Amino acid sequence: MKIAIMQPYFFPYLGYLALIKHSDLFIFFDTPQFIRHGWIERNRILKPEEGWQYIKVPLEKHSRGISIKEIMILSTDDWKEKIIAQLAHYKKRAPFYNETLNIIMQTLDFSTTSITRLNVFALEKVFNYLNLNFEYKIFSEMDLKIKTPEEPDEWALNITKELKANIYINPPGGENFFNKKKFENENIKLYFLKIKLSEYNQRRKTFEPGLSIIDVLMFNSPEKICNMLDDFILE
Repeated sequence: MKIAIMQPYFFPYLGYLALIKHSDLFIFFDTPQFIRHGWIERNRILKPEEGWQYIKVPLEKHSRGISIKEIMILSTDDWKEKIIAQLAHYKKRAPFYNETLNIIMQTLDFSTTSITRLNVFALEKVFNYLNLNFEYKIFSEMDLKIKTPEEPDEWALNITKELKANIYINPPGGENFFNKKKFENENIKLYFLKIKLSEYNQRRKTFEPGLSIIDVLMFNSPEKICNMLDDFILE
């Protein structure tokens, strides 16, 4: 069984979705400390003319050291209207604007105060649109009894061991602190999935890579996106 583990991101980029597609079980790791200015409550889309901008989910005030699972969404509808307004410029240039907006509207209409739940629901909608399987669990709800990690890479190692999986897949950002030998000693194969972010037509002069899956959905058919998710190196 192949496992992948990531914190719950808000409409993440293509490589995140590739991890989900190419694992047998994806785990939303919601127990670590919430870090501001990450990808939990925001992501990037195109600006109307040049460059990119953030779309954001406002969060309730919280103490330092709080975990991701405890982060709550600010109870106001203004932010939803702002996101829709930020996406309006896509209507004139994006061939899949209506389909993408439908996914986003369903997500924003989802009744929850949990940023984790909102992000998981958004990905459920995206995978349903792409007609792809989406097997996942939320870590805080799994009640796994794992050995307390002594180093950062041992979270993934100990979770994979407990689930009796033999393959763990990580994004390339973890290569610097993952010790492959530890995994080999437990008969677990460790791989890093490196997505090839090929350019697609954004109907503008300069291509902006690595944006939210929202941007990819706007300009590409489900069939093409599925092909993009399969364009990676595993090493």
